[in-house]
Amino acid sequence: MLKGFYNLSSAMLTQTRNLDVIGNNMGNTSTSGYKADRYVDTTFGDVMLSRVGNKEKDPQELGTTTSYMTAIADVVTDHSQGVLQQTNLPLDFAIEGEGYFSIQTENGIAYTRNGSFMLDNEGYLYFGGQGRVLGANGQPIYLGTDKITADSNGFISDDNGQILGQLGVFTFANPAQDLQKGNGELFYANGQAQLAQGSVVHHQMVEKSNINLVQQMTEMMVCQRALQSASQVTKMYDTIMTKATGEIGRV
Repeated sequence: MLKGFYNLSSAMLTQTRNLDVIGNNMGNTSTSGYKADRYVDTTFGDVMLSRVGNKEKDPQELGTTTSYMTAIADVVTDHSQGVLQQTNLPLDFAIEGEGYFSIQTENGIAYTRNGSFMLDNEGYLYFGGQGRVLGANGQPIYLGTDKITADSNGFISDDNGQILGQLGVFTFANPAQDLQKGNGELFYANGQAQLAQGSVVHHQMVEKSNINLVQQMTEMMVCQRALQSASQVTKMYDTIMTKATGEIGRV
């Protein structure tokens, strides 16, 4: 009977955390370049084995009892490309293919697929609220004007055709492992960044989020029903336990 409480409690915690991830995805549906997260759970027994470890020469099973308790395994980010949208804004850029723009933030270099930029008060290409955009040479890009053109390789020119800089587009061998999600649509690197080969830069366009809103809503309803069911069964367990201790316990 008590085992049921643990199983149901872990189920409610799991579904609550999953709802948090889904809610965050849905809240960023309109955020350019945002990449959807997916909650992954596992059994509590697997978590214990992975955290404690098994250092015996001939490892043995800790027990034969099956655990139905669940715990968080990971929150996985989907790095697939979103739809490119025409904006006709002079400082908007989008990447077709692999790669990320590089931003110099207060916490170090960050990476993003959101190419909705602006100019700061000194004329540098700037990612709002975060930092200056870095070029292929790793240095901030100075424009001084928004009257620019850009080609598919990321070279930015002024009205006179003078090249002002080249947007840095960087790739990683395994984005799922090499990039750690930070605030919003920013990522921080755990691995080595390299200049992208074959990616196309589109001027006056941005990449929309890769969130499938219908799918997220469906998953949200499934989680809510599972959470509600676990809650109702927990109340039934509580009623039975109260009756058992109050009536049967007197016998």
